[in-house]
Amino acid sequence: MARRVVVEMSNTDQVTETLEHIDREVIKLFALVGEGVAGATHCLLDGDREAARVLAESDETIDALYRDVEQLAQSQLALRETGPDELRYLVAVLRMLPELERSGDLAEHVSRRAVRGLGVELSPRARGLVEQMGEVACDMWRATADAYADRAPVADEVEELDDELDELHVTLTAEIASGSMPLPVAIEAALVARFYERFGDHAVNLARRIAVMVGRATTGATERFRPTPT
Repeated sequence: MARRVVVEMSNTDQVTETLEHIDREVIKLFALVGEGVAGATHCLLDGDREAARVLAESDETIDALYRDVEQLAQSQLALRETGPDELRYLVAVLRMLPELERSGDLAEHVSRRAVRGLGVELSPRARGLVEQMGEVACDMWRATADAYADRAPVADEVEELDDELDELHVTLTAEIASGSMPLPVAIEAALVARFYERFGDHAVNLARRIAVMVGRATTGATERFRPTPT
């Protein structure tokens, strides 16, 4: 009987260790995507093609980490040692992972336009609007990443920022339609505007999922499984 109790405790410790590892990797994904968006905006506006090329290639790191976390979470779901609180946490993570991966793709798309030198071809007003969209997008992502790490709901704050981002998108679209830029540049600028707008949508979706997760975290798995501060 004593041996059985030891085995069960060991299994519990292993589940906790696995979920803490998943939690750290999700936080890392948030950080990588946030760095990608901030870096891509900087490269686009500064015309730093080499740095943009490096950023565009870094999306492969995000994709690889996404696949690793997804596989680990799915494997943990299948184990009978995983309790109901842990199951809810894992399901929440699996629902957030696609949002994180697609956000990384959007940062990569902006980086690709920077590599092509789009930033220097934008009209002054379009450059200013892109800069503002990048700043708001970074603020949204920072708030969402902190919300996940701290288990603190920020959906209202992020949605307010998303409204601001949508207004900037409309204003930039009007600038593009004014004919102030050559048609090929205008087309690429419209795509960049759409990338930022979609990025905001993903941040909102993540913030909402975190709010739901936090609502269940009072005594559940999502409250317990946090990386140890360093």
